[in-house]
Amino acid sequence: MEPSLQQVGQAVKRLQWRHHREANRRLADIGLSIAQWDVLRNLHEHPEASLHALAELTFQTDQSMGTLAARMIDRGLLERVAGPGRAVRHRPTAEGERVRREGEAMMADVLRDTVGLLGAGERATLYRLLTAAAGE
Repeated sequence: MEPSLQQVGQAVKRLQWRHHREANRRLADIGLSIAQWDVLRNLHEHPEASLHALAELTFQTDQSMGTLAARMIDRGLLERVAGPGRAVRHRPTAEGERVRREGEAMMADVLRDTVGLLGAGERATLYRLLTAAAGE
């Protein structure tokens, strides 16, 4: 029997929920939440990203990203740097970069335990189907 749209949607949500739950559990060992690790990861991949761009990359509102960045600055994970014009950018501190690298290994383990169980061809198909469904 072919799964319904709701069943497929629920399966995607269950996998996402499993990733988030396990990622938050593991990242807590180094004092990070998944949201904080995602900010550090995105700053590593997009070093000149504005706060607005970071909000979009991490699926947050501008306001929540601003609040999160302020908390990360207070914890010594980020620092503010001057950008073009009046823009303010953020970059990881040495401590932020250290925990990003630790978190990266933890996140690789989380994904290895789920989508890593699929063969390379299956992962490629899953990626293609998910990006197509997301309109990317």
